[in-house]
Amino acid sequence: MLISLGCIFLAALAFDAIGRRTRLPRVTLLLVFGFAIGPSGLDALPEMTGAWFPAVADIALLMIGFLLGGRLTRSELRERGRLVIGFSVVVVTITFAVMALGLFAIGVTPVVVGLLLAAIATATDPAAVMDVVHGTRAKTPFARALLAIVAIDDVWGLIIFSVALAVGLLVQGDAAAAVVMHAAWDLGGALLLGVGLGIPMAYLTGRVDPGEPSLFEALGLVFLCGGLARWLDVSFLLSAVALGTTVTNLARHHIRPFHAIEGIEWPFMILFFVLAGAALDLSALAHIGPWFTAYIVLRIAGRLAGGWLGGCLPPADANLRRWMGIALLPQAGVALGMALVASQRFPEAGEVVLPVIIASTIFFEVLGPIATRFALDRTAAGDER
Repeated sequence: MLISLGCIFLAALAFDAIGRRTRLPRVTLLLVFGFAIGPSGLDALPEMTGAWFPAVADIALLMIGFLLGGRLTRSELRERGRLVIGFSVVVVTITFAVMALGLFAIGVTPVVVGLLLAAIATATDPAAVMDVVHGTRAKTPFARALLAIVAIDDVWGLIIFSVALAVGLLVQGDAAAAVVMHAAWDLGGALLLGVGLGIPMAYLTGRVDPGEPSLFEALGLVFLCGGLARWLDVSFLLSAVALGTTVTNLARHHIRPFHAIEGIEWPFMILFFVLAGAALDLSALAHIGPWFTAYIVLRIAGRLAGGWLGGCLPPADANLRRWMGIALLPQAGVALGMALVASQRFPEAGEVVLPVIIASTIFFEVLGPIATRFALDRTAAGDER
């Protein structure tokens, strides 16, 4: 186990150096490396690593959710709120509509499978997008808008997914009242948990001298938020975003919890991306080939159409209209989490949904960050001119 961890972290250091000298994002390199050393490649990882993935994914996504929530400040929302909210709603809605209509047009059955795949297609990978932006050191208006949009579009995606689950339960014959209560609890409970922990965190943390105590405070409350979300069966990612948003808007005396986590989230992200790459099973593609192809084509079409239509809303500009859909192609942890929930609620549908999402996640995590970096480079070149 220790040899594996040491080799993974040293390989990540090498990939970081390669990424700085080439156009290849670190996320893409880590995923390819994970696939190469995973069961479908050299099979060089210990068997126990398969049990790491759920916990590592939760920790990485909790930290990313908290950090992204910290970007939704009052000043940022005042400056870009209309743009970010309007654009993200359009992108998520169009992606869902294109995927659902496309799947139904080609005769996908049962209906629940099409609805679940369409809802999951709305998810973006905030970890990959954030890493690409940090790797390029982009500070352009497009980059700032991208980070704000990716922070909130998964919120709309989670809402659509909860509604899709509710519709699926109705199709199966569950009581309508129970379905509505479940959806309300999943979303409303997550927001209440994030805000409820965020208020004391905003006022009580950062009172000790700068240093390790701030790290302990931040990690303790973020992990507590995630654990309580799992225990209460509410969205843990939405809870983390709500926690970060509450702290950043109420804490007037410090911002150290965000700086503390920014210093340690990368090791967890390294393991997350490597293990995600190792999870790809090529033999499964033989059974879900048509579904996989349709999902890839329709999601790309939905993102491009949504980005173009969202860019038509004022005060968006030509850069957003041309490149934001491309920049939002990465998809990973949130989509995998949705797929796992879907397979638990609908075991028969999960036999199709889970393999499709795992395979498409690898595809979008390999090509998506490259597309994001390409969009950042093109918009940066346009700003320089």
